[in-house]
Amino acid sequence: MRKITISRRTALKGALLAVGAGITGKFLVNSEKNAPPNSIITDFKKVNYGPLFGVAKLNANENPYGPSASAIKAMNEAIQKGSYYVSYAQKLKEMIAERHNLTPSHIILGSGSSAPLQWLATKVTKEGHILGPDLFWDTTSKMGSANSPFGIERTAKTSDLAIDLKNTLAKITSETALVQITNPNNPTGLLIPPKQLSDFCKLASKETTILIDEAYNELTDKPQENTMIPLVREGYDVIVARTFSKIYGLAGMRVGYLLAKPETVSKIDSYGLGDYSLNQAGVAAAIASYNDNAFLKYSRDKILEGREMLAEAVTLNGLSFLPSNTNFMFVDLNNLNAEAFRKAMEEEKILVRGIYQDYTQWSRVSTGLIGDVSKYIQALPKVLEKISSL
Repeated sequence: MRKITISRRTALKGALLAVGAGITGKFLVNSEKNAPPNSIITDFKKVNYGPLFGVAKLNANENPYGPSASAIKAMNEAIQKGSYYVSYAQKLKEMIAERHNLTPSHIILGSGSSAPLQWLATKVTKEGHILGPDLFWDTTSKMGSANSPFGIERTAKTSDLAIDLKNTLAKITSETALVQITNPNNPTGLLIPPKQLSDFCKLASKETTILIDEAYNELTDKPQENTMIPLVREGYDVIVARTFSKIYGLAGMRVGYLLAKPETVSKIDSYGLGDYSLNQAGVAAAIASYNDNAFLKYSRDKILEGREMLAEAVTLNGLSFLPSNTNFMFVDLNNLNAEAFRKAMEEEKILVRGIYQDYTQWSRVSTGLIGDVSKYIQALPKVLEKISSL
């Protein structure tokens, strides 16, 4: 076989030419400059990223005034690195911890608060039941306990639809693995006075773990007074859930968190995916929004404006409602059927919630955009008259 020899000078010359010309041969590593050029596909079917045009979406307690400008800027920057997993979630944990005088080890992040709440439910229902009021946001508890020998036990409803803490305390047994309370409650909007709830938590946490879901806390008049986070700091067996879906206007970006004792966080985290459940844009938006006080004030003001409009209209139409501390209202339809009301509103291109369990005459409506609230108010007399004749 003929031996081919290449002089050192020839080899070096070839290499220099290749580098100088940006040549990337079959066996050479491609450079970023030679990657396929950026292109934008324009022939796909147009996607509707929000409510359909002309539809008043008042059924999911979203804050349509978000995301904030700072969040949008952060998301636009973060999505440039969307090919990578989130690597800076610790920054958000540190911000949350600093505000509440905790440590990052007290915090677990997830895809909305829904994800860690489901992880928690999966964990505790291996050990016992979840005890909650007759009416509360129980979706994650149902999902977490779906394949468990234990499920949800409920305390009896009260005449004013408030959560009966005394009865709840009395119903705790050795098979109660978790007591779950949403404050303010969803769908009622009612707020438990902080002293009452704190006293309850201190007593009940001696028997079992207490979860306080504070998804709507930042919408209340005095969020710092109403929170149970100080009990976490003091070492009680209390878990507090928070989300960026409501006041921060980031429902579609899916960021939430739980605060608890570090050993509790570790146990819950073992049922989840850690930071792999997060997304670049969502975490970036949460960081940018967290201390955006101007946006938070604006959102509260608009929500309060919508709530006052709803209260006036409901009263003028002969209906009543529960006092709300949130961005929604629970309306008593005076024995009219809430599902019939929902369907009639939908025909007017207005989305509200229907029946909850056996609360057949109660309808929940969110405080969305002021224009959407106005549509609800304008349609209300017509819809009430229509379903009254059914």
